[in-house]
Amino acid sequence: MHKIPLKWLVTSVIIGLKLTTQTSYAQPKTSFRQISGIYPHLAYYNNEGECGTGAVVPWAGKLWVITYGPHLPNGSSDKLYEITPDLHKTIRSESIGGTPANRMIHAESNQLFIGPYAIANNGKVRTIPYTQMPGRHTGNARHLTDPAHKIYYGTMEEGFYEVDVNTLESKLLYQDGNVKTKKDNDVANNHNGTLLPGAHGKGLYSGQGVMVYSNNGEPGPQALKQFDIEAGVLAEWNGKDWKVVRRNQFVEVTGPGGIYGNKNPETDPIWATGWDHRSVLLAVRDSGKWSFFRLPKASHSYDGAHGWNTEWPRIRDIGTTTQPDYLMTMHGLFWRFPQTFSSKNTAGIRPRSAYLKVIGDYTRWQNGLVFGCDDSAQKEFLNKRKTKGNIEGPGQSNSNLWFTSFNLPDQLGPNTAQGAIWLNDKVEANVASDPFLFAGWKQRIAWIKNAGNEDVTFTFETDTNGKGSWKSAKSVTVKAGQAASVAFSATEQGEWIRVKTNKNTTATVNFNYTDESRFAVAKDKSFDGLTSINSNNYKAGLLYGLGKNRRQLGMLAGDFVNGQFSENGYYELDSALNLVRKEDAATAQFIRKEFAIPKDVVSVDEASVLIVDDSGRRWRVPKGNEAFTAKTNSASLRICREVATERDLMNVHGTFYELPAENADGFAKIRPVASHSLTIHDYASYRGLFVMTGLDAQTPNSNHIIASTDGKAKVWAGTIDDLWKLGKPTGQGGPWKNSQVRANTPSDPYLIGFYDKKSLQLSHKSSEAVTFTVEVEPIGHGPWMNYKEVTVKTGETFNYTFPTGFQARWIRFSANKNCEATAWLTYK
Repeated sequence: MHKIPLKWLVTSVIIGLKLTTQTSYAQPKTSFRQISGIYPHLAYYNNEGECGTGAVVPWAGKLWVITYGPHLPNGSSDKLYEITPDLHKTIRSESIGGTPANRMIHAESNQLFIGPYAIANNGKVRTIPYTQMPGRHTGNARHLTDPAHKIYYGTMEEGFYEVDVNTLESKLLYQDGNVKTKKDNDVANNHNGTLLPGAHGKGLYSGQGVMVYSNNGEPGPQALKQFDIEAGVLAEWNGKDWKVVRRNQFVEVTGPGGIYGNKNPETDPIWATGWDHRSVLLAVRDSGKWSFFRLPKASHSYDGAHGWNTEWPRIRDIGTTTQPDYLMTMHGLFWRFPQTFSSKNTAGIRPRSAYLKVIGDYTRWQNGLVFGCDDSAQKEFLNKRKTKGNIEGPGQSNSNLWFTSFNLPDQLGPNTAQGAIWLNDKVEANVASDPFLFAGWKQRIAWIKNAGNEDVTFTFETDTNGKGSWKSAKSVTVKAGQAASVAFSATEQGEWIRVKTNKNTTATVNFNYTDESRFAVAKDKSFDGLTSINSNNYKAGLLYGLGKNRRQLGMLAGDFVNGQFSENGYYELDSALNLVRKEDAATAQFIRKEFAIPKDVVSVDEASVLIVDDSGRRWRVPKGNEAFTAKTNSASLRICREVATERDLMNVHGTFYELPAENADGFAKIRPVASHSLTIHDYASYRGLFVMTGLDAQTPNSNHIIASTDGKAKVWAGTIDDLWKLGKPTGQGGPWKNSQVRANTPSDPYLIGFYDKKSLQLSHKSSEAVTFTVEVEPIGHGPWMNYKEVTVKTGETFNYTFPTGFQARWIRFSANKNCEATAWLTYK
């Protein structure tokens, strides 16, 4: 997720196949075993710190896949793969590796350009050597003046080449920043990476007389730690000069023509996606000018000023030749994207569902979708933290493809999302904000903080049909230094919403949107066999993806009986999903030492789970079944582990959470995924699968449960996105339970975001009435805002049910006097 720039998004195309709308889905016809759409035998490995999927393209009757390592501008152990319809995989001998994520179909020459390879329609592969064209290839674009005979290549370090599609001869336009030249003999256009601001190039596309390029990062040590600094760029080149369009982190650049390039390059729009610390950005270029829009983020695990935490967000056509259907991936959400999107017709963008996989590219193939993922990075890069202990990363980087139905993008996690248009920003009176997406959710709330010295009126306007006809919707006056919230009903219509103020001020306006339509109330049957938290006897095991080209999952297996772990031996899970005992004392000892579950990484008290992060910040999250307390305190359950490149999964007190890296603001942006009452001993990523231990000894084998032949070892296997079916997030607790509270001192922040059916109880044991101030933080790195003040008399309990549309990320409490108090929240 770091080295590869997000290529321009390609529309998915199936060459030589007649496409029809699918009403049902079956996995490809093959003899190979799959679980949750993951075929372990298709996993690809390299010898690098990361093995991501750079591109997935159907061509010449096969599926072509390239992988990449982290920063390898001159080649690597990565490969070009050719996959048949019955899922036999061939490593092409022409492979030279590198860090490629580019792909384009050049219609005139009938070739697929993917990475450094040109593939003819008969499957013949030609390779452009890195000695000729060095760099981390990030995108291709159609040529501005000779598109029938030439294409452009762009690299992550601002190298640009013009390539003859027939001879594959290349002409240097701008030297890649990785190339070192003698000081007195520099190539005239060798800019040493200073051609444009930003770093970590991503997208490339052309049209309207320009070539558009994006990068999503910033160089330097500050970018490795602070997520909200200025970073990235969207830029364009007219064949002679470069122009900075916007100084933000941008990734995908594409258009309606997708992988082919725009059919009508002079008039077709160019789209670009990106983000800043406020929200997702969407740009469109048409009629020679750029327009910008904002959308909410479901996940903040993609943030980070260095840009490494995103692979390649894309906008790609997954429809048929007669029925286009554009799918957009951005910040953990699948989006429906309209083919007709332009500055004058902006209607139709809709959220579909949230996902956890890290996706580099995707396409329509055969009777479904194929997603190329970034699953297990050996290096784990900057993603280290105390809650993981000193656990090692996987022994060897690997990733896989994910085969799904066409409607899977509508079936995963809830679309609950958040985004700001202003975040402690200086705002000029009567100047409208960027438009922010308004359609697609029934429950919507806006949080406003006026940090100025005067009362200010905030006016919300909506564009009802995406044609730019703005109408006043609501107004609210917020006192100086105060906060307010505005709830919007499901009947209030509009594609976009924007805000104006009547005075200059410093303001925050943030939108929190809630979706409860995809909550799985009870766990799916696929999880049957995982042991109840109340069980005192279950099959456990510590997991490690082996290195040194062993390409198996190692497991130190054993039984937990009455709180004591008794080893049963060392086992390995292979690509055919056979779990076999092995005699390997050295590997067993390595797992025993390096993958031991760390102690005291979180603490559980009467009130809740307390986490102190690596920056010393304190956070509290809800408790589940009280039986989790003893097993958490005894370090018999894995708390935190990386299961997708550069993001962790935390499993604490009965809830799985998506946990961004510390450089993406870490615990401040955690997202609960699912709650459960299961004893999950360990979990890991392997060949694209999500593997868990902690199973009932009597459970028979099933599609998800794999047991050794001797019956002494068991694992559960699926995909990480199966967790959405485990059970909706629930819990109870708070920052205080019979706690000694000091007057006017805020409590620890307590997680309230992404939960359903929320209620509060406030009580105290003071001899006189106490006034409690309830504050919320809707963003994770934004200002705290007063929500409510409550006076509770002696001996009384204040009971409150939050409104259906209420959504924020954190909540905290303070009292106006010293007392013993309880603030208890229940999420059902």
